Amino acid sequence: MMKKRKKYSYPDKRGYFGEFGGRYVPETLMNALFELEALYARAKRDPKFHAEYISILREYAGRPTPLTYAGRLTNHYGKARIYLKREDLCHTGAHKINNVVGQMLLAKRSGKTRIIAETGAGQHGVATATVAAKFGYRCIVYMGQEDVQRQSLNVHRMKMLGAEVRTVTTGSRTLKDATSEAIRDWVTNVPDTFYVIGSVVGPHPYPMMVRDFQSIIGKETKKQFDGIPSYLVACVGGGSNAMGMFYPFIKDSVRMIGVEAAGEGLESDRHAATLSKGRPGVLHGTFSYLLQDMNGQVSLAHSISAGLDYPGVGPEHSFLKTSKRVLYAAVSDIQALRAAELLSQTEGIIPALESAHAVAYLETLMPKTRKNDSVIICLSGRGDKDMQTYMKNISKEGTRP
Repeated sequence: MMKKRKKYSYPDKRGYFGEFGGRYVPETLMNALFELEALYARAKRDPKFHAEYISILREYAGRPTPLTYAGRLTNHYGKARIYLKREDLCHTGAHKINNVVGQMLLAKRSGKTRIIAETGAGQHGVATATVAAKFGYRCIVYMGQEDVQRQSLNVHRMKMLGAEVRTVTTGSRTLKDATSEAIRDWVTNVPDTFYVIGSVVGPHPYPMMVRDFQSIIGKETKKQFDGIPSYLVACVGGGSNAMGMFYPFIKDSVRMIGVEAAGEGLESDRHAATLSKGRPGVLHGTFSYLLQDMNGQVSLAHSISAGLDYPGVGPEHSFLKTSKRVLYAAVSDIQALRAAELLSQTEGIIPALESAHAVAYLETLMPKTRKNDSVIICLSGRGDKDMQTYMKNISKEGTRP
């Protein structure tokens, strides 16, 4: 029997995970955040809310997702048994819908009539547009110009679902700037607008709320796996799929690894490895690790994956790093591409580029494992949206250097 760890009860009443978290927002938003916190607290205590949430995920989103034994990938390494938690099989193609359904049910209870969201890889935008269409809400999604170009398929999906996609042309023209624009919209439209944040970032209560909605990933995994696994591995941008996988296991003796984007290398200035190379600061309403220059200005992030191309990270991940409960590592663009090829050709599963980062860490992890160990990877999304990037970077002979 594995030993249980000491009680874990974060965030505190002020919305902090240790020193990380809080509410660093304009005064205009403080009342909206207090109202959201109270609304969520009531919903958590209401069995009807929970029942409706689970019902929609089961009948509409396709949960529970399977836990798949990756036999050929296991044989490739000849070490621990490898399993995949198949979030790629959710409706819309990624884990994002778990959180969106929960927040949209809160929006319905709040009486708000207008939905806004930010998106990078487009999966959160697609999930928000999807559930907004189901619920009959007007939906506006902010997306950076660079991401609009490299994720054009998801842009078309959002528009077909009836959402308005607003292209952001300022700054790096990626997720950071899309989030900034969404917050500006919220500040000026508080009375009728519900902001559906896509990751475990932002001011309290969003990191807690998104974590709780995504924790269905880890809860299902616990039921599906016989015992406690040796390792859990998940990619980390903002970090919602990783927190969803890790949170139900935090009190268990399992080793957890979050994998960031090293981009073109950690020694370059072209990466998105916030926890590996960043330092604490404030971004988008929360105190957490972020990439910044010597003057404290937010640095541009880079990853071949649009969903990991963010200079910040969720405050709970920052706490789990400093408390050493979770190990955080980083893999490069080229490593992620090679991992995507490997998974595709051994298991017949083309992963999202974000998920490919988690798969790529097997090159480091597997030599350290034993045959009676078990590794579960959160396969956060499928690779349809990334086919243009794969086509551009993978030749007939294999991954281009």
